[in-house]
Amino acid sequence: MPAPQTTNPRKARSLRALDIVNLLQADIGAGVGPFLAVYLMAARRWRPEMIGLALSAQGLAAVLAQTPGGALVDYLWRKRLLIAAGAIGVGAGSLATVHAHSHRAVLAAQAFTGAVGVLIGPAIAAVTLGLVGRAAFSQRIGRNESFNHAGNVIAAAVAGLIGKIFGSAAIFEFAALASLATAGAALAIDERQIDHALAREAPPNGVAAARFAGMRDLLADRRIAIFFGCAVLFHFANAAMLPLVGQRLAAESRANATLYMSACILVAQAVMAIVAPLAGRAARLGRKRVLLAGFAALPLRGVLYTFGSAPWYLISVQALDGIGAGVFGVVAVIIIADLARGTGRFNLMQGALATAVGVGASASNFLTGVVVQHAGYNAGFLALSAIAASALAALAVAMPETLPADEAALVLAIGAHDSGRVHRQ
Repeated sequence: MPAPQTTNPRKARSLRALDIVNLLQADIGAGVGPFLAVYLMAARRWRPEMIGLALSAQGLAAVLAQTPGGALVDYLWRKRLLIAAGAIGVGAGSLATVHAHSHRAVLAAQAFTGAVGVLIGPAIAAVTLGLVGRAAFSQRIGRNESFNHAGNVIAAAVAGLIGKIFGSAAIFEFAALASLATAGAALAIDERQIDHALAREAPPNGVAAARFAGMRDLLADRRIAIFFGCAVLFHFANAAMLPLVGQRLAAESRANATLYMSACILVAQAVMAIVAPLAGRAARLGRKRVLLAGFAALPLRGVLYTFGSAPWYLISVQALDGIGAGVFGVVAVIIIADLARGTGRFNLMQGALATAVGVGASASNFLTGVVVQHAGYNAGFLALSAIAASALAALAVAMPETLPADEAALVLAIGAHDSGRVHRQ
């Protein structure tokens, strides 16, 4: 991907450091997430119910910490330090997981990892907004997500190789090293290049004079409630689809189920890396139509899963997850910035959205499991598709366009200027 375009050399260095942060934070996630169950089963000989408890400890702590973590990012100016602190905290939790000698210690390490890790995402978005400004924010968020998904692909491959050669415990040590590198890249961002008032969408009258909007003001904005409702429905429908695919793959070929599941993840992440920057550029001219395209991919994906059970077919359909999740990951942050403009609550709203969709995703797996138990896999996929279709309909009918008029005019003016310059040349 070409280097960030700016005439300010310090800002250019900061943007390159931001690229590295987005690439490396995926390595942290790979170390403490997908491989935890494998480590606890293979190296620690934990029973399945205790493994589930460890996974739940991290997930529950993350859900509980999302909203207060976002508020903390709004409140503190030094947001790059929050990225570094969150990364180092996740690395420390990874090492503690490996070296802990009791079940309680591992559960505590996982809960700590989930709680501190939630600071990283909102802080990255805040630093991005403060560095590039509103007009370039949508395109830059697309770039962030592209680097993040590319990092996911690299991390999955590297972690798998490390686990194969050195054992599953080494994956957590790899995550700890990646956390230190992430912290170093975050600290390489020049604090002086960040507009701290803009980084939390405060009114443009200086940080000292800007006030936070009250919760009553946020709840009074019906656009926020509509968008959160659509997002919860989307993630409720999305969360259980990949686990259902994994179960069907295991039923078809138990010996190769892990390999097939890895292929599903890598295919989706590769598509996301391509889709994310395209979504960011398209969102500069309108958020809603881009998000509608992402939402439309989800019900189609669920229906297509019912047409076949061959591994190659299921893996191919999984590419649609890259479209849906890739678009949502970019455009949701941009819409939150639109809705938070002038409130000073940009990062609080990011955290609240993450909490809401986390709850929806957790309920999805349980309720879908009940449907599959009584009616089979196809019924589960079709039920999720119906929920995804309701999310699409609600977004299309109830959600207004959030692109501010001044930003749209600025983007069009820049486009006309660039077009005229090319014509003259």
